[in-house]
Amino acid sequence: MKMLSAEVHLQKMCIRNFIPQNVRSHILPSKNTEQVVLSAMADDATRRAVSEIPLLKTNSGPRDKELWVQRLREEYLALIKYVENNKTADNDWFRLESNKEGTRWFGKCWYIHDLLKYEFDMEFDIPVTYPSTAPEVAIPELDGKTAKMYRGGKICLTDHFKPLWARNVPKFGLAHLMALGLGPWLAVEIPDLISKGLITHREQQGS
Repeated sequence: MKMLSAEVHLQKMCIRNFIPQNVRSHILPSKNTEQVVLSAMADDATRRAVSEIPLLKTNSGPRDKELWVQRLREEYLALIKYVENNKTADNDWFRLESNKEGTRWFGKCWYIHDLLKYEFDMEFDIPVTYPSTAPEVAIPELDGKTAKMYRGGKICLTDHFKPLWARNVPKFGLAHLMALGLGPWLAVEIPDLISKGLITHREQQGS
């Protein structure tokens, strides 16, 4: 039943043009059930969430033409599954979409603090050396507000993330980047920025 739900959701996203036309015909249900052992950087909830994300098989980047389309198919299926799982767990926290080529991604992420929803635009490009190199996620409106961020609003991931990603090439994809990269970053940085008064809720801004 879960796979049927994923397929229905996939069809709806195709209709809404979430998935580029050139990728749609290549999308088929994934049966990859291989498990990944995570390092101590992830708590139990994160390990559980990541273990349910389909692993990717195609080791190719944007320069690989046909193989890149296959990789994109796997990326979309993993993202859809992760979003569905998050909704089931009442932990829905981001949306992503891409350009036609699947090389530039953008969307929104949010964090709930004291029952208030703090929402941010995010963006990133796929490196030419992907999947060997993980994308750098940027939240432009937070640029300059935290030391855990590079110029341009690119978030600074933990020292554990890069070696963990490197050990799991090509299995890890964008869904894993969200689960192990952006998600933990938001959980640490947003409450700290709020406590320092560096970001305020939109309702408070209007008052």
